[in-house]
Amino acid sequence: MKTLILIRHAKSSWDDPALADRERPLNKRGKRDAPWMGRFLLEKELQPELMISSPAKRALKTAKIIAEEIAYPKKRIEIREELYLRGTETLIELIAGLDDGLHRVGLFGHNPDFTDLINRLSETGIDNLPTCGVVAIEFPLDHWRDCARQGGKIALFERPPRDSLPDIEQDR
Repeated sequence: MKTLILIRHAKSSWDDPALADRERPLNKRGKRDAPWMGRFLLEKELQPELMISSPAKRALKTAKIIAEEIAYPKKRIEIREELYLRGTETLIELIAGLDDGLHRVGLFGHNPDFTDLINRLSETGIDNLPTCGVVAIEFPLDHWRDCARQGGKIALFERPPRDSLPDIEQDR
């Protein structure tokens, strides 16, 4: 059994329009949601054996915050360019190349790629993976390379609670 955990970066700041997309930090809500999601993953016993993040500041910060909550060594987070808005096919190639000795892998990245990937791998038809949303897809397989060909089923779809901040922004 293989489990792919897809975690979209937490909510980022748009305060500085001159800032390059890769450099956008987390905003107040993102800094609140990421630890909550880490604790949720720990409670559900969904800690990845390997965490791989996009190089974008908001994705890597989300990964580091969650790593802290689940006691995953931050130094072991792999940073892969393939996770930064490179399209679904690139993500499928990354997944196919994962070590078959790993059973649970967490990827930290972006939309629209993650929503497209979820729909491709599970045929569920979700509209949007929200910021700091998590989807775990289970594959009854021995090899990561078979995930795209055979598909899996969504075992979990969760988003942080939205009731504690009055100034909720629309997800981008």
